Amino acid sequence: MRGCIGKARPCRPLAVDVAENAYAAAFEDGRFPPLAAADLDPLDIEVSVLGGFEPLTASDEADLLRQLRPGHDGLILEFGAARGLFLPGVWSVLPEPGDFVAQLKLKAGLERDFWSPRLTLQRFATATVSSETIAA
Repeated sequence: MRGCIGKARPCRPLAVDVAENAYAAAFEDGRFPPLAAADLDPLDIEVSVLGGFEPLTASDEADLLRQLRPGHDGLILEFGAARGLFLPGVWSVLPEPGDFVAQLKLKAGLERDFWSPRLTLQRFATATVSSETIAA
């Protein structure tokens, strides 16, 4: 992965959102160097459109882990100004629910073992299309 940019909630037409976020992922994601001409030949573009959000209520982290559906659920975690989102595709690199949630907390700026009853959790699915799918 070289870039991942997007919004959890729609704020403009989908076609405009895809075009502008694709450009931003390729050239403006500060975590990665901008794409260069040499990167274009093996380039695979993936677009994920988020479905509806389902609030999750969990009494503790063990309860949350029991509710998650690895490989299917994307997850949004919020606590005050801290916020993190993982697409369902992240399960391919973090297949264990405990690791998935711990890394999402870190992404949100929280400690791996953080838990609060005021933690807000939402799961979602995505419709994903990649350039490999289109080429096939």
